[in-house]
Amino acid sequence: MRIAISTGGGDAPGLNAVIRAAVLTAIDRGWHVLGIKKGYAGLLGDDEVIPLTRDEVRGIGHLGGTILRTTNRGNPFSYPVRQPDGSFVEMDRSDELLENARNLGINALISIGGDGSLAIAQKLATKGMRVVCVPKTIDNDVSGTLSTFGFDTAVNTAMEAIDKLHTTAESHDRVIVMEVMGRHAGFIALHSGVAGAAHVILIPEIPYDLSVVCEAIMTRERRGRFFDVVVAAEGAYPKGGTESVMGDSMPGQSRRLGGIAERLAQQIQEKTGKECRSLVLGHLQRGGMPTGYDRLLATRFGGAAVQAVEDGKWGHMVALQSPNIVTVPIEEALRQPKKVDLGHDLVRTARRLGISFGD
Repeated sequence: MRIAISTGGGDAPGLNAVIRAAVLTAIDRGWHVLGIKKGYAGLLGDDEVIPLTRDEVRGIGHLGGTILRTTNRGNPFSYPVRQPDGSFVEMDRSDELLENARNLGINALISIGGDGSLAIAQKLATKGMRVVCVPKTIDNDVSGTLSTFGFDTAVNTAMEAIDKLHTTAESHDRVIVMEVMGRHAGFIALHSGVAGAAHVILIPEIPYDLSVVCEAIMTRERRGRFFDVVVAAEGAYPKGGTESVMGDSMPGQSRRLGGIAERLAQQIQEKTGKECRSLVLGHLQRGGMPTGYDRLLATRFGGAAVQAVEDGKWGHMVALQSPNIVTVPIEEALRQPKKVDLGHDLVRTARRLGISFGD
């Protein structure tokens, strides 16, 4: 058996732990493992395909990033190809990818990625590739699994930032708006905001009313609390409005959301007269060493993916359905994105604590 491993989409802490676990589990079965560099670029001649041995994965479980590198512009069904004039044309190179995989003797693929990578894997499966997926996203927005690795690390990074913002905001009697990742789901904002004792949390699932946000801030001032920390997911938007978008996207990429923190800080300052500052946490949420929870989850996913290959669970994704790791069909995971359940205990707890969602 010869299997290949690919990491696609945005990076997340824990990717290397998945790779390590999958490689060691496969080698224990006597299998050969190949690593596809930079998503699928290695199979399309734009990068390398390398052997993954015990030596290659030694000592990588605690490292952030991915030794295989990754990209969110590597969809083989819509692959950006640069033209002589410098422009890009998107081409379907999936048949070329499948042919190259056959030539390398690849029997199965373990694809590690988020919803975009899952959709690509599903299409490859319909074309005959034997695929097993591992869900990866710091946004925790993949359905069918209780959690994805990288999420816990991102939450801890955001929480630590909130802790630091409290002291400087209180020292200056300021409102500080911090923007975290979360295009369509507000899990990072919700979890870090509650853990970090933010005063306002804005998420895509609850369109906010600026007047309500400002009233929450002024209510605290009337109680003698002159500072506020607002945590906003990048995909949060006002009632009747749209998300904040930053500039143009690269070929093959989705719209780049962002700018909500700066916009909100300006609007809050104009409406309340309070001094406001904004902060974009950005890619700090993706970087650094994974937490212990993420290392364990990633390791369990890597081992389970190899088991799924052995069991012939083609077109399936490994998933955490506590306390067990199971497999679910990719199409089930893609049926609808996971979003914050507004009736969840964590949302209710936040409201009881006096945290405003701007509604």
